[in-house]
Amino acid sequence: MRLLSREREACERHLPGLDDKLASIALMELESPDSPGIGLYKSAGGAGLLIPTVHGGGGASAVDAVRVTRALAARSPSLAVATTMHQFSVASLVALAESSTGLEWMLLDGVARDQRLMASGFAEGRTSSGILTPTMKGVWDGANWRVSGRKQPCSLSRSMDLLTASVALEHPEQGTRTGIALIPAAAPGISVTPFWGSPVLAGAESDSVVLRDVEVHPDLIVELTTGLDGELDDLQTLGFVWFELLVTACYLGVAMNLVERVLTAGRGPAHERLGLGMAVEGAALALDGAARNLDDGDGGNDGLARALIARFTVADTVRATTAKAVELLGGMAFASSPEVGYLAAASNAIGFHPPSRHSSADALLGWFSGRPVVID
Repeated sequence: MRLLSREREACERHLPGLDDKLASIALMELESPDSPGIGLYKSAGGAGLLIPTVHGGGGASAVDAVRVTRALAARSPSLAVATTMHQFSVASLVALAESSTGLEWMLLDGVARDQRLMASGFAEGRTSSGILTPTMKGVWDGANWRVSGRKQPCSLSRSMDLLTASVALEHPEQGTRTGIALIPAAAPGISVTPFWGSPVLAGAESDSVVLRDVEVHPDLIVELTTGLDGELDDLQTLGFVWFELLVTACYLGVAMNLVERVLTAGRGPAHERLGLGMAVEGAALALDGAARNLDDGDGGNDGLARALIARFTVADTVRATTAKAVELLGGMAFASSPEVGYLAAASNAIGFHPPSRHSSADALLGWFSGRPVVID
């Protein structure tokens, strides 16, 4: 067995040929604003990865999903981050369809059949905010919602076919509620403007998506509820779990790329190389375990706690192994190519996704004492 062999096997099984195609393209080309990665992902069937096979999708399990994400991240961090935003939206829509008699299955059929990508207009880039904190406002006009607001950064901004977004719905009589809207990217009133100025993760297409009085039919908005004790409803909780597992897999895949370079080059003492391999493989096993809990039906409050624990534990491993791998690869590897420095910089973005460890500390301490996890 080689490092990343399980990840690449899962990627080949679900997205045949994609890993080889990505491997044949230079890293910095894949990470550029004009990266071919997203197009290759769509062509391989990536949009339907998590959609059940009965609806034309790949039917991937959570375990396979985190493995595929690690494989993608080891080839192109930008592609992994961008497609994570699509997949966690799809996973939430699948869960909603299982308990609804609405149009969700028709939408999923369309996503799988036509390989439609969903951008995520949630709060992934703000560490002080919850993932579902509304970034937009909806006003009722008597027949439809009129949605306005801005999401920046918004991955897949230029390749999206649909936009999923958290919206503060201003009811004329019921006050303000939080909803999730599913909006066609071609809807009148949607525009994309430049935002992402960093060369790191530029291939994720994380620009600014602006909505100005966009008409959204009520059938395309799902209102969410929060209990009196602050607990999230089942759909929100499941969305959190998927997001934490997939976004963690992104940055672990980046660290595994650097460790693979160390092992391939035989850099450093054997015991230090072994330590790096054990660290990232152990982190992968921990993440797979949290994903397996989700496959077993633990997508509720306990599943959320375990996903957050995996996220923060793996983040520590990513930081430590990235720093050590860069050291072992040496100054010549760092100076002769932008790739090592780039991967090290990309790995740091794991700290930019909500919730932060600080904001989660009391919630997780409470969970260890038998209380539900409450995320502000």
